Amino acid sequence: MVDFTPQGGPPMGATMTTFRVAASNGVPGPAAAPRSRMGAVALPPSNGVQTNGAPAIPLSARKAQPLDIATVERRGQGAPNREPPKPNRMFGLQEAPTFRPTAEEFKDPVQYIQKIREEAQKYGIAKIVPPGSWNPPFAVDTERFHFRTRRQELNSVEGGTRANLNYLDQLSKFHKQHGNSLTRFPSVDKRPLDLYKLKKAVETRGGFERVCKQKKWAEIGRDLGYSGKIMSSLSTSLKNSYQKWLHPYEEYLRVVKPGVQQMLEFENGGPFTPSPAPSPMKRSAQATPTAKGIDSPAMRASAALNASIQSEVAPTPPPEPARPVISSGFTPVNAGGFTAVNAQPAPHAAASTPSSFSAVNAPNGIHRDNIDSRNSTPLRNGGSPMLSAHNTPDLRPSSGALTPLANGQALNHLKRTLSQDTEGGMNDDVDGASGRRSKRLKKDAVPTVAGSHMTQPRLSTPGRPFNPRTRAPDERPGDRCESCGNDNDPANLLLCDSCDAGYHGYCLDPPVRAVPESEWHCPKCLVGTGEFGFEEGSVYSLGQFQEKAHLFKEAHFAGKMTFDPVTNTKKFVSEDDVEREFWRLVESITETVEVEYGADVHSTTHGSGFPTIERNPRDPYSTDPWNLNILPYNSESLFRHIKSDISGMTVPWLYVGMVFSTFCWHAEDHYTYSANYQHFGATKTWYGIPGEDAEKFEQAMREAVPELFETQPDLLFQLVTLLTPEQLQKAGVRVYALDQRAGEFVITFPQAYHAGFNHGFNFNEAVNFAPYDWEPFGEFGVQRLQDFRRSPCFSHDELLLAAAAQKTTTIKTAKWLGPALERMRDRELKARTEFLEKHKAQQEHTCKMDGSGEVEEKCEIAFLTDDSNLHEDELICSYCKAYSYLSRFVCSRTSKPVCLRHAGWFECCPGSDEKNRYLGIGGQHMVVYRMSDDDLQTSVQKIVDKASTPENWEARLDNLLEDGPKPQLKALRALLNEGEKIDWDLGGLSDLKEFVEKCSELAEEAVSYTTRKQQARRKTERSWRRGTAAKAAAAELDEKEREYRKVENIQKLLYKADKLCFDSPEITALRERADNIADFQQRVSAALRDRAGHQSIAKLDELLEEGKGFNVDMTELDNLERVVQQLKWLREAQELRTKQCTLQEVTDLITQGLELGMPESHPDISWHVEKKAQGELWESKAKELMSVENVHYQQLDALSKQATTLPVTPETLAAVDAILKKQRDAQELIMSLYERSKNPDFRQRPKYKEVRDAMEALNALNSKPSGTIDLEKEQKRHEDWMRKGKKLFGKANAPLHILHAHMKLVDERNRNCFDLTDQPRMPVEPASRANTPEEGDNVDGSGSSRDVFCICRKPEAGMMIECELCHEWYHGKCLKIARGKVKEDDKYTCPICDYRVKIPRDATRPKLEDLQMWQDELPSLPFQPEEEETLDSLIQHGSDFRDYVAKYINPLMSSPDELTTQRFYLRKLEGAEILLSDEINFFRQELHKWVPVAPVPPPILEKSLSTRKPRPTKQQKLMSQLGLTNPEDLPQHLRTKTHQFKHRKSLDPTKTPQTIQPAPEPSHTPPGEPPGHRRGFGEPDYFNSAPTTSYSNSPTFTGAAMNFGGSSSIPAIDPGLFDGPGHGPASPMQDPFKSSGSGHEMFGEMMEVGGGQAEEALAITEDSRFE
Repeated sequence: MVDFTPQGGPPMGATMTTFRVAASNGVPGPAAAPRSRMGAVALPPSNGVQTNGAPAIPLSARKAQPLDIATVERRGQGAPNREPPKPNRMFGLQEAPTFRPTAEEFKDPVQYIQKIREEAQKYGIAKIVPPGSWNPPFAVDTERFHFRTRRQELNSVEGGTRANLNYLDQLSKFHKQHGNSLTRFPSVDKRPLDLYKLKKAVETRGGFERVCKQKKWAEIGRDLGYSGKIMSSLSTSLKNSYQKWLHPYEEYLRVVKPGVQQMLEFENGGPFTPSPAPSPMKRSAQATPTAKGIDSPAMRASAALNASIQSEVAPTPPPEPARPVISSGFTPVNAGGFTAVNAQPAPHAAASTPSSFSAVNAPNGIHRDNIDSRNSTPLRNGGSPMLSAHNTPDLRPSSGALTPLANGQALNHLKRTLSQDTEGGMNDDVDGASGRRSKRLKKDAVPTVAGSHMTQPRLSTPGRPFNPRTRAPDERPGDRCESCGNDNDPANLLLCDSCDAGYHGYCLDPPVRAVPESEWHCPKCLVGTGEFGFEEGSVYSLGQFQEKAHLFKEAHFAGKMTFDPVTNTKKFVSEDDVEREFWRLVESITETVEVEYGADVHSTTHGSGFPTIERNPRDPYSTDPWNLNILPYNSESLFRHIKSDISGMTVPWLYVGMVFSTFCWHAEDHYTYSANYQHFGATKTWYGIPGEDAEKFEQAMREAVPELFETQPDLLFQLVTLLTPEQLQKAGVRVYALDQRAGEFVITFPQAYHAGFNHGFNFNEAVNFAPYDWEPFGEFGVQRLQDFRRSPCFSHDELLLAAAAQKTTTIKTAKWLGPALERMRDRELKARTEFLEKHKAQQEHTCKMDGSGEVEEKCEIAFLTDDSNLHEDELICSYCKAYSYLSRFVCSRTSKPVCLRHAGWFECCPGSDEKNRYLGIGGQHMVVYRMSDDDLQTSVQKIVDKASTPENWEARLDNLLEDGPKPQLKALRALLNEGEKIDWDLGGLSDLKEFVEKCSELAEEAVSYTTRKQQARRKTERSWRRGTAAKAAAAELDEKEREYRKVENIQKLLYKADKLCFDSPEITALRERADNIADFQQRVSAALRDRAGHQSIAKLDELLEEGKGFNVDMTELDNLERVVQQLKWLREAQELRTKQCTLQEVTDLITQGLELGMPESHPDISWHVEKKAQGELWESKAKELMSVENVHYQQLDALSKQATTLPVTPETLAAVDAILKKQRDAQELIMSLYERSKNPDFRQRPKYKEVRDAMEALNALNSKPSGTIDLEKEQKRHEDWMRKGKKLFGKANAPLHILHAHMKLVDERNRNCFDLTDQPRMPVEPASRANTPEEGDNVDGSGSSRDVFCICRKPEAGMMIECELCHEWYHGKCLKIARGKVKEDDKYTCPICDYRVKIPRDATRPKLEDLQMWQDELPSLPFQPEEEETLDSLIQHGSDFRDYVAKYINPLMSSPDELTTQRFYLRKLEGAEILLSDEINFFRQELHKWVPVAPVPPPILEKSLSTRKPRPTKQQKLMSQLGLTNPEDLPQHLRTKTHQFKHRKSLDPTKTPQTIQPAPEPSHTPPGEPPGHRRGFGEPDYFNSAPTTSYSNSPTFTGAAMNFGGSSSIPAIDPGLFDGPGHGPASPMQDPFKSSGSGHEMFGEMMEVGGGQAEEALAITEDSRFE
């Protein structure tokens, strides 16, 4: 917080100290009469301060006259705040900058401060004057607003003066204790000798002995200001003075001081850190001051020195402080006598005794209105009272909020020590806003430093902790011996005259045998602790304090201002006058002035000066961003991540000042920013030091007052010390100043030390805030607090993780958060690693923290990962007071948390061994991680990756630009798209976007030249073909695209691309295109220069096509195209002379030549015109011959031979040749097939399919060649063999082609049933069903490797039903069981268990023996049947299975144990589609024998017929309807049509067509299978290119003719029927009718055309079963 002054010590205006004298019986003697400091009498209380025993009035219950705002300086009143910088400021200081934002700039405070930060932070502080329109009201209720002040002795806050006075006080104590009272200061040259300066001069020259040896005393005298003209005994006088007064004390310090320092370290709980002083402990350590004594060394020494230089003592002053200051100057030291500093004066002679010190207030001091003795103790033996840490009044919150630690420490609950103007200070209760710094109270507390907001420091490098003796809550100093801790032998208990601490005489070293007659001070008091703090003042309202401040200022300056003859009044007190007077009083040793300051007043208790939402919801300033209640939670302030309010940091504090009230040098907690606003009042002068000079400043302070830092290394945290800007500037520290007036803001920057004072009555309000740039300072500030063992206000790690946990973390946030998290991670992981190493080093064991170690000894320390939110008391390290947020070491005995840095080393539980603490023996210590190492790494890396996004993008851009002079446009586009999505001001993004846009325009234009070339050509060609209107449209389109067809436009575009220096596929393609065009133009020019006739037409044509592909206008292209077309025509004309050509080709050639400009008289045109005439004549003759009924084959043959030399139409010539070819080839085919059928080698005989296809092809001829009848007889004999097979399978009525299809189906089913890998197994459930309860049947057999069921031995499918006997599952489809007929409770017995249950069969199962006999007839067949391979497979599988089960067909070996096996094989046999009767009969008989179900044994099975009802044919249905039994009796129109040959239609209607008699036995080509569809791919149709088939024999298509295309007229003969390679087969009819495949192929075209009807036809043809 800015502008504050810490409290400490007892109330100043009411301070007095009394000491108790231990009586002989140990009972304390009566208290002496209370007295004021330096022997002044006690005064009554005033200003609302309550006396002892009076009830305290809560501040909120007080009411006073309201403050008249018109009487104070306000913003907007009087002259505007436009004062120019002071040119001649004291100490030659430069003014810090003043900023005057516009109304627009003033809208966002953090953004504006960031805007001016670069300039302002060079000064450490800056002033901001709001716009004139910004004027918030003063919202404090001045009637009820009351506060308690702190009293400040101005010359005590200056470091050098305080060090001087402290030393003199301790020196006087030492000499009085040793009987040599320092009644007067020695004088040299009639001036008092400054013993402190003499001590410093000797010390800097190496000490007393070295100065004596080197004879430096004269030099020291000159340094002390004594001239060289003084007596020749100057050196002797200085030496004697030093030897008498200083040397004994310095020797005493040399011996005693280390022990005292160790004692102070023990009281502190460990060494102070850092400290420049030597220490008997591991590191130097000094005490931290608590409240200073009632009679401060500054007051006593100042009064003593003042008395020694005055000729007479001033009388006691009146009640009001209006005394003039005695002029400076030295008088003889012995004038008026000299009395010991601590001598106790007579009660009524203190002010008039010449030989005694004057009261503090006379003649220079401020008179105190009253003395408060509530916290005093009895005075004993007079002397110089000095309060210790044990008898200093406790000004912290009441014990209800504090719990003493084991080492006597108590934690300060505030950012700074609480002002006692809160109601808690009056009523011993703690306000809700007065907790530590937040409203969260803490359980433990450590000693506070008087006048400081900080707690005791800590050790950076840990030393051995020590827990000194602690006093009981009701124990007073002196009740027990501080050495042995016992309260026995009170007669020998010696009490210190300064601190009241008690010591047994024999416990001292050396022992004290009796009570000293003079004063006795303990070593601690003689050495000194340097304790100092501001005392509490009175309670005021604003009006009361305004009156006090006004009266004081008038009285102080009444005699100091000169008379102005012009105005006839005293001169006005200017700001420069106040500043000079302030620093004079601060540096004065002889003049002590005391003022009061209302500092650190809680706004939560007393109300903020700004309107608040709670109290003033409608006031627009209650939500103004510059409202100090709102500023800490600005969207750019990190404090918005802190979960609770922190009084003084996120909740403003108030400051009420008077003239000379000061705030000493300090930096903000956690090095945060601060904003201080002056609501009204007199000027406040600020001094600032930039953060860059912070180390210089601290070093200058340590060098200026090393004695203070020796005992208080944390002095800079206490806010009780000033050093003049002049001294700091000499040390190289930059110091700047500014004057703050009403309505102005002062901003302090991180790590910037600042101080200042007030010029009069004023009212300020201040708060902290933390923009993003603060974070590194905050981390350093936390580390600094930890080094001094001081509690931070909040957890820095928690703040960082809270910021990282935000879902909408921007890159801006990640930029500062990423590095901060990395440092936090590294620091935390290092601490974990170091603790783990120490933990493992204690004893070899298997560690549960990282799983390392392979020994049996287990780790006893408790370890867990817990991310729950705990009270901050459970997170603050008991030793260093740092937050252990990410990891902590917890003692289960004392519940003390310790950070990993001090875990194990710190004695958290008394009496425990360090090794046991590290090992966690007995589970008494636990290590807790908030998150694991991996989770921590992940959380941090997520933010780091986010933060590096802009840099990664820029690096990729740089790499892309560095890869080559012409980056790829695609890569640039991708980078641009990614960059536009990044919420960051990327360097080069705008330039990249502009560049990519320009490049994209060129690329898109380049695409129009490359991708439209083919499209344009196609469109133009289509348009010319469509007609005149399309030609016009094409011409218009060509006009629009003319610009794209210009070669120069391409060059211009490429020039632009080269100028932009980029590359893309579009530009590359266009550049290649341009290069190709240029190369093409050169090659065309070269080709046209040479004689075109000498060029290859192919090369010229290739060149032409290449040019057309460019789709550009070129003169060379037009010339080349004309030449190429003429050359091609001439070549084509010559080629047609030497080869046979068609009539159309000749006609087109003539037309093309004329269009190309060839003259009609050209020889080639004339020759082809004549040939055209001859071809037309041949065409008419051929058509005439083919149109007659009876073709004249000889004439057709002559025409065919003549056509080789004439241009004729291919269709006519093909028709002629087809008629001739079919006649010849049919003859050859029939003879070849018949001869091959007689071949003794069965494998050389033709396939039956080949014969069948040849016989079907004969239907297209109007006559049959010789040999047809014999071939038909052989075909009938083969088909009789097939019919026999149909009967075996029960398909006697089915078409012949069904036989093979059925055999394939049977073979497929037999493969599953006869599968030898399917072994007997226990009954199993299908995968989709729950397990059936096991029955008690005995089963045997091994498990099957196939998960199959039913008699079909196939996997689970559809509905399945279980046999209740054998528990086998059967397909409902296999047993013809409908789903709807099966009920849940029905039980089912399978056909295997009960032979009476019939197995539905769609066809008869032939015996294996019958199939073998049928196979034996194969060698006698004329043709090779299609069914041979399938038949062989059926017999082979059946025989193999019979052989395999033969071992089970043994009645003698059969037993009930084989029941499951017998059922299994019977199930397979019944599922097979061929009959193994012997095996089936055996298994059925055996099953009936062992498990009879039917009453009688099963009959012997000889055959297995179809259970399906025979499907009657259409003819049978008609006969049944008509009641006929003989098909011959059917009417003629209902009889099945016999096959008849198609008759050729004759052109002569008088001629009757000749019919060809069919063969004796009609061919049984499978009906429903069109011949043309059974040919293989690419096979010619030998006799009819478009046959017409009538399915007269098909049960499906009976009586319906299906035409697959063509007409009833004689089709044209295929001229290429027998064209083929030279090395063809021996017979021209070899394999001429290759089958086209299955029925699917047969009906493929029908499916495409007819849809469902064709599918139905296919299903009927292939799947129907016939009897």
